[in-house]
Amino acid sequence: MEQMLEILKKIKSVVMDSRKIQKGDLFLAINNGNSYIKEVLEKGAEYVIADAPGDFLDHPQVIVVEDTVAAVQELAKAYVKSLKDKGLKLIAITGSNGKTTTKDFIHSVLSQGLICMKTEGNYNNQIGVPYTLLNLKPTDEIAVIEMGMSGFGEIDLLTKITQPDYGVITNIGDSHMEFLKTRANVFKAKTEMLPYVDPENMIVYGDDPFLSELNAVKIRLEKFRDSEDGGEFRIFGENYKINLNGRHNALNAAMAVYLGKRFLLSHEEIQRGLLQAQITKMRFEKIIKENREYINDAYNASPISMAYSLETFAAVYKGKNRIAVLGDMLELGEGEIEFHKETIKKALELGIEKIYLYGPRMKKAAGDFKDSRLTSFENKEDLKKALSDEKEKAAILLKGSRGMRLEEAIV
Repeated sequence: MEQMLEILKKIKSVVMDSRKIQKGDLFLAINNGNSYIKEVLEKGAEYVIADAPGDFLDHPQVIVVEDTVAAVQELAKAYVKSLKDKGLKLIAITGSNGKTTTKDFIHSVLSQGLICMKTEGNYNNQIGVPYTLLNLKPTDEIAVIEMGMSGFGEIDLLTKITQPDYGVITNIGDSHMEFLKTRANVFKAKTEMLPYVDPENMIVYGDDPFLSELNAVKIRLEKFRDSEDGGEFRIFGENYKINLNGRHNALNAAMAVYLGKRFLLSHEEIQRGLLQAQITKMRFEKIIKENREYINDAYNASPISMAYSLETFAAVYKGKNRIAVLGDMLELGEGEIEFHKETIKKALELGIEKIYLYGPRMKKAAGDFKDSRLTSFENKEDLKKALSDEKEKAAILLKGSRGMRLEEAIV
């Protein structure tokens, strides 16, 4: 391990994609990556960590390990410890919904006064987290690390690797029900972080029924107001603005406000960070196309996030021609059709003028409703045509699981 830590001091960056290798990089040969050892060495990789090196078993630049993933996890853990000894602070974020948006807000706020990095893209699993950690620089002062999971033991593993100083749990919802079956199990899996973080540094959404009883810092909004320009909220006796709509997004931002205050940033710095946040795409992202304003919230979906989006959409665009395009929610397990029925019922109760359903689960769930506002589509081309044929100016919400790729319906 000491040898590999010394290697980290010599290399330019850590890379998993052979196409992105540059001279001086360390290549992690994970899974099929073992097939690209020759290619990355020819491109100038300084070192390779591999568990199936083949013809490169005795190559001086190839570090052979029993299991690349396990070795990378141990290396990341050791590397983080060495950085923490020099003052690095780590913030770990998990939860059923809002992880990425919360990460983006926290990173932007803390970057106003500190050298801060964050998890990029969806590198939030047992490979992505250590990869992110290994790319930290000695000059970084704070790292904001997103942690995803699909079952028990994963948050525990990622927390042990990351060794966070602060923890954030956004909420407990219905994601991962296919594997975990109940919200109680989701709560148990998400809170595997708790033993590793001091309660005074553990931040949770205070009104979540599962999180409200925890010994932790509970975030609650004092006031909230939405408009087409974004949200405004009050917390700790001060007012803040964000460019995103929705109370749920204001709560995500409020987590960043709290941490900004913990790191002694001023109100002005925190507010600037909230407004400058580069929110990952497809999170209530507004896209104008002729007479259509799309609200692209199609990165992912669960019953709770569907409800949040529908409520926000219905309120912000009240009095306008509203079309909700709702795609299937995946990985919900045996009760999936009931969850889809609840979502359709919610959209109808909110008075949304037109509700377009896409996917076999939505279609099956719609069978229990007799309402002229509902239209089911079996293919995306028909859905796109219906949207492009819309003559009246319309606000169009796109919301569904990642596998439905509803953003492809934007025309």
